[in-house]
Amino acid sequence: MLMPQLLLEISNHQAEMAETLVQLGRYLIIFVAARLMAELMVRLQLPTILGELVAGVVIGVSGFHLLVPPEAHAELAHWLLSLVGSLAGAPPEAVQEIYTETFPSLAAVSKLGLYALLFLTGLESELDELVAVGVQATTVAVTGVALPFAMGTAGLYFLFHVPLFPAVFAGAAMTATSIGITASVFGELKFLKTREGQTVIGAAVLDDILGIVILAVVVALAGGGAFAIGPILQLVVAAVVFVAAALFLSRKAAPGFDWLLDRLKAPGEVVVASFVVLVLCCFAAQAIGLEAALGAFAAGLILSASKHTDAIQDTVKPLVSLFATIFFVLIGTAMDLSVLNPFEPANRQGLIVAAFLLVVAIAGKVAAGWSYVSKEKTNRLVVGLGMMPRGEVGLIFLGLGTQAEILTPALEAAILLMVIGTTFLAPILLRIVLSGVERDGVEQPA
Repeated sequence: MLMPQLLLEISNHQAEMAETLVQLGRYLIIFVAARLMAELMVRLQLPTILGELVAGVVIGVSGFHLLVPPEAHAELAHWLLSLVGSLAGAPPEAVQEIYTETFPSLAAVSKLGLYALLFLTGLESELDELVAVGVQATTVAVTGVALPFAMGTAGLYFLFHVPLFPAVFAGAAMTATSIGITASVFGELKFLKTREGQTVIGAAVLDDILGIVILAVVVALAGGGAFAIGPILQLVVAAVVFVAAALFLSRKAAPGFDWLLDRLKAPGEVVVASFVVLVLCCFAAQAIGLEAALGAFAAGLILSASKHTDAIQDTVKPLVSLFATIFFVLIGTAMDLSVLNPFEPANRQGLIVAAFLLVVAIAGKVAAGWSYVSKEKTNRLVVGLGMMPRGEVGLIFLGLGTQAEILTPALEAAILLMVIGTTFLAPILLRIVLSGVERDGVEQPA
């Protein structure tokens, strides 16, 4: 609601017009900024998702204040408030209040983007590939999760005296691996179907499952504010059972889904039926005390064995392009990078934390490349580097921590730099390492 004094100053028509301009203006700013930066990233041969994140930083609290979350305790640029106010015939103060009151609707749309992206991630997970390189992929995944998680959490808690929940969350955020970025680089260099490529892709699938389970537990515990072994075990068991059920249903429920879909004739049947499965899984996860994001990923796993997978992906990808863009831009808008200003003495410890996280994030994944036993000759450095980029998965984890209000601004920025650093470095290092590897014209099967 508007403040009482502002209600006296503007009419209902002015308030409605101001609200419409604010809502439409936000989307205009988000998509124009995100598209400009995404185009720049493409030309630099970097993931477009980084462009969306940088766009949020540019227009947010660290930039021009064109879009700022209310919890950031910062106002919009005065000239923007004046412009919208003059068009609606309302004072700038009223526009600011309308902006604050309507912001939750934008946050809700961004959460839909998060769920759609996790659904697509699960949908693109090739479970058969994981089975094909079974033991190797599992060893790489477990090591790639355990090392960054343990070293990151212990280092933050014991060396930097970060409170337990934020330290655990930051450690969990370092477990992520971006399947999309690694697969893209391997595909460009004709290395995707090699044993190294299949091992990395299979490990990344299990890696994300383990990471999302850990984060679902941490977020749920943080909401309760208490640390006890009983609730932890209960949540871990619930998360493991939930994911196991999703894997089971991916084999048993997909045929039933296909049977139903084949009998639907009304337009939009693919996207609507898929969305129903997505909502059901999110509801189920939330109902048993887990994060709804885990349900979204599980929904993708369940439908990954469907014969309509390609059609589902084709209908979901436009939704991800729109709504996930909002999600990543909003993450950037909330980032106060002033906490990383090295000329401010109070910020220097935060910079040391960021450097620590980056080193641990790189070392933990690269070491995973040497953690498995194989009779076949494999390039272990390629496997380790392939596991390194956090990309969109790391940003999803960061977004969960931001929404749950677990992280301090300095720790948010440190995790962000870790995600950006590993995402930028991995494609570059992979290209350097793979450019010197001789391969015949036909890729070797796993």
